[in-house]
Amino acid sequence: MRTAMLALATGMVCLRGLPALPSLGWLMGMAAVASLLLMLRRWHCGLFLLGLCWACLHAHWATNDQLAPALDGQTLWLEGEVVGLPAVSGNTVRFELTDAWSRRAQLPSRLRLAWYGGPPVASGERWRLAVKLKRPRALVNPGGFDAQAWALAKGFGATGSVKAGERVRAARLAWRDGLRQRLLAVDSQQQGGTLAALLLGDGSGVSRQQWEVLQATGTVHLLVISGQHVGLLAGLVYGLVALLAKVGLWPARWPWLRCACALAFAAALSYGLLAGFQVPVRRACIMIGLVLMWRLRFRHLGVWWPLLLAFTLVLLVDPLVSLQPGFWLSFSAVAVLLLTFSGRLGGWRWWQAWTRAQCCVAVGLLPVMVALALPVSVSGPLVNLLAVPWISLVVLPVAMAGAVLLPVPWIGESLLWLAGGALCGLFHWLTWTAEWSPPWLPPGVSPEVWLVLAIGILLLLLPAGVPLRWLGVPMLGLLLFGPRQAPPVGQADIWVLDVGQGLAVLVRTAYHQVLYDTGPGLGEVDAGASVVVPSLVALGVRRLDAMIISHAHLDHSGGTGSVRRRLPVTQTLAGEPDALPAAWQAQPCKPGRSWEWDGVRFVLWRWPSAVPGNPASCVLWVEANGERLLLGGDIDASAERALLASGLPPQAHWLQAPHHGSKTSSSKPFLEAVQPHAALISRGHDNTFGHPHADVLARYQALGITPHDTAEAGALRIQLGTYAPVQRQRDQRRFWRDAAITP
Repeated sequence: MRTAMLALATGMVCLRGLPALPSLGWLMGMAAVASLLLMLRRWHCGLFLLGLCWACLHAHWATNDQLAPALDGQTLWLEGEVVGLPAVSGNTVRFELTDAWSRRAQLPSRLRLAWYGGPPVASGERWRLAVKLKRPRALVNPGGFDAQAWALAKGFGATGSVKAGERVRAARLAWRDGLRQRLLAVDSQQQGGTLAALLLGDGSGVSRQQWEVLQATGTVHLLVISGQHVGLLAGLVYGLVALLAKVGLWPARWPWLRCACALAFAAALSYGLLAGFQVPVRRACIMIGLVLMWRLRFRHLGVWWPLLLAFTLVLLVDPLVSLQPGFWLSFSAVAVLLLTFSGRLGGWRWWQAWTRAQCCVAVGLLPVMVALALPVSVSGPLVNLLAVPWISLVVLPVAMAGAVLLPVPWIGESLLWLAGGALCGLFHWLTWTAEWSPPWLPPGVSPEVWLVLAIGILLLLLPAGVPLRWLGVPMLGLLLFGPRQAPPVGQADIWVLDVGQGLAVLVRTAYHQVLYDTGPGLGEVDAGASVVVPSLVALGVRRLDAMIISHAHLDHSGGTGSVRRRLPVTQTLAGEPDALPAAWQAQPCKPGRSWEWDGVRFVLWRWPSAVPGNPASCVLWVEANGERLLLGGDIDASAERALLASGLPPQAHWLQAPHHGSKTSSSKPFLEAVQPHAALISRGHDNTFGHPHADVLARYQALGITPHDTAEAGALRIQLGTYAPVQRQRDQRRFWRDAAITP
């Protein structure tokens, strides 16, 4: 039975690795073969195919429910109901809309909308809105978060920005949103947002700085609804009924054991619904139900059976959940704990069990963190030794009691105020720890290295008496001392990252790394933290020998602060050093400066008479084995003429399209002098500037220059010095992404 269930779950999980979905005809054929195999009692193969068919069918439903391509970028009047918990960030309200309909078109069943400067929006309200709709789309880079897979797993068929709207109907049964508002109103040293996250699973009120602190200290699981919270509530309810029965206060005509199990499971389900019933909560409810069933029947289910059943049932309900990182982290953590504590001879003291549990989870989750390109908290095991009991035994019970007693004047607010104060003290300590021990981003590894790493960690988690257990240590060392990904001497690896409407280019030689621009940044959001740093770390970059900021505009320098905080930078050069923060210690880009690293030549240029802004961009040539790349930043036609008059040889095989392909750049004389065979365009999809301009594309076509566009192809890779064609990240097909488009 266990192996059959494992085969069914494996089939559903295989959906994650499919480059494209099989057609409905193929699925019908696979289902027929699966049925035949089941009739022939080939259970494992039949259930595997059946699980794969079920997952693919769900994926077809989700992809067919996305916005039609003809409506992409269109503004429509539509009507729908607000669901979930709307989030307010500055002047922006973000919320989800379901059951949306329009007279003009068929719409997806679920939309994710943003209303800049909009009025308050509450869950349960019905609105009539004018929305500019877009198909779900995400940046595609080596490493980092795949927002498009996340959107598909969440069921969002379109995103959009609201232009205008009116409320059609007031909220009905918006008790969850009402409780969230009461929690946010608790002003206990500004911890209302963290209380809402702790009790409701709503992280919209947690600031970016707080999330970074939680991530750095490995305590994110404490501020999201997890099995720990659900299990604690179920245990409290069960213990309360058992205590009342023991002291004789429970009615004799009601069997206390059945009532305790039923009430505990009802409490777990109620809390799960309150928290949005996410993956950890589903898993916890299933496992709690199995444990309570065992308690009633006094039957031993084993330690792995409940986990496997929960894993399979969660996938059966929603196979697309395997696209979410939280699914893998949640089940992997429980599996590590079961492996750590099951099958051991002898007992551990409570403090030994507690410390070993934290250390084993930290080590056991390493393969999952590496596979998902997530940061690893070095201080996590130590921090959780104190943070987990503080949250579980102090903050959470007081916060739960305060939420329940909110209708009672003063009592509920006072308890929530105390819980907020306890959270505030915890965050002060976590912030200090995060500054002392920042998170470690593991490098990307090949599948072979990852498999060896996983086997090594499995050996380390086995009991001490297992032979050859020590081999896990050198296997684990592959994560730190694995094969280098750098190019050979005389060649350079060029990555034009997909950062949206901006620019970030990594130039990597055998032993040196140069970053040219750092992507856009606006307020708390910047591409340096979300794209550049994760991509660099995934490529094995641990430091930067030089950072070149072409000019001070935010679409080129916005991510610099985040990059400098995460990676050591030896020197910073800039086209406009005086316009950048003094702490960056940027030096001016001097025309004609050149150097050579590992057989690769670098040459800088800047127009000495340039006015501030785009014309002042620092230009960089990179040459390897006679093959040249020209990075021009945002130079315009006037700067292009000055470059041609400088006397430096402008020829290059590859040209980064100046100013994202704007009509004010890429002049015909400049292109004729550079003579590139391809232009690399870094820009945002459907940007408001109209980049690249039609005249520039026509000029490229007339001169035989092939454009490669990050908005259509994702990140671009050039192996400079090999004269090989460009590699496009979207060519690595995934069924949830649009196919790579050849310009």
